[in-house]
Amino acid sequence: MRRILGLTLAAMALSAGTAVAGGVSVGAFGGMSLPIVQEDQGNGSLYGVRVPVQIVPLARVEGFWSTSALGDKTVDVGGISQTRTGSDVTTFGVNGILTMGGFYPFAGIGSAKFKRDGVEDTFTSYHFGLGFNIPLAPKFSVDLRGELQAAVKDGTSRKMGNLTLGVSYDILTMP
Repeated sequence: MRRILGLTLAAMALSAGTAVAGGVSVGAFGGMSLPIVQEDQGNGSLYGVRVPVQIVPLARVEGFWSTSALGDKTVDVGGISQTRTGSDVTTFGVNGILTMGGFYPFAGIGSAKFKRDGVEDTFTSYHFGLGFNIPLAPKFSVDLRGELQAAVKDGTSRKMGNLTLGVSYDILTMP
């Protein structure tokens, strides 16, 4: 009997938390993508959209789409210098966010497509990092994020450090 009562109280507490914590936002961001240990890519711009959904008081799930244009890089191959065109990278996926006030850690998974000079390849993309949220008005906020993106396929990986600044607007808030 105590077990059933305990489970019932726990279920009620969890459902009460989710009833108050819901909400959907939409945001846009821009920033820099910095290739890590990639001799054939230069720094580039990054921008995209995010759609965070608050599911419980301490957790958000966030769908995202981003695109970046990595810079060209001159490399020496056998004493001959040649310039390699930077990749255009399109990424989409989902992040899990632990909301604990202004600072928040996040991790996610997605798909990243790298395109350049007639070469196109798709990788599984893993993301993790830290963000800082600054509320500006009741429904508007600014996010600053630093993230590591690791795109992996068949033992090959492409890693980028991404630094973004974005704004978001709460389009639906559950009471």
